[in-house]
Amino acid sequence: MLSTGLWLLCVCQRGVAQSAAVTFQSAETKTALLELYTSEGCSSCPPAETRLSRLKVDPALWRDVVPVAFHVDYWDYLGWHDPWSAKVFSERQRSLAESWNAPSVYTPGFVLNGKEWRDWSGFRTLPPLRKEKAGVLKVSSTNSPCWQVSFVPAAGLQQRYEVFAALLGSGLSSDVKAGENKGRKLTHDFVALSFEKKTLSLVDNHLQGEFVLSPKGKTKDDRLALAVWVTRAGRLEPLQATGGWLEKSKDR
Repeated sequence: MLSTGLWLLCVCQRGVAQSAAVTFQSAETKTALLELYTSEGCSSCPPAETRLSRLKVDPALWRDVVPVAFHVDYWDYLGWHDPWSAKVFSERQRSLAESWNAPSVYTPGFVLNGKEWRDWSGFRTLPPLRKEKAGVLKVSSTNSPCWQVSFVPAAGLQQRYEVFAALLGSGLSSDVKAGENKGRKLTHDFVALSFEKKTLSLVDNHLQGEFVLSPKGKTKDDRLALAVWVTRAGRLEPLQATGGWLEKSKDR
């Protein structure tokens, strides 16, 4: 066991073991977290989603950047309920906006490492990122909904931390029948299908907690991925992130 660091212990009952362990691990330098706040009810969002989808073939994916598309629910009043929208995603965006003193939220809205990124359309790739030492974040599982997570901060364990995780779906699509995108077939990648946050407690000189993440509803043949990041308790700016594609299970 690591002498210092963050350990997230997942306890599951009656889980179905995977054929092999799955592990994702960051480098010691910081991996960026790129969030997109979007909605099927917003006619300005498809270009931003296309921009995010380009990361599927970008060598920087998972190594340098972890993407997450959060579908907000505040456009649903126009008559089209975005099937991937959730109130918690809208609340997260509002909390981020408050952190940089913005009077309101909007879509599409990119957030890079906890900061607003407005000029995303002018970049074919991500803007230059500071490759500062952040520590190593590792997630692993032998039971698909349950994950063990460890984080060893570059500066050593100094305070409480929180871990966030999102199960992502790619290759999603829907035929929009109302709202600003009425009549369009929209496709999406890196969509947050489920989302969890855990506050970790210090026990015997390390932090422990439980983490279980399962898809809500059917995922059919959509490609799944996992995104995980760690922050200081009560903060939204990520310290480190990691993630990767998940293999399809035989029962999906």
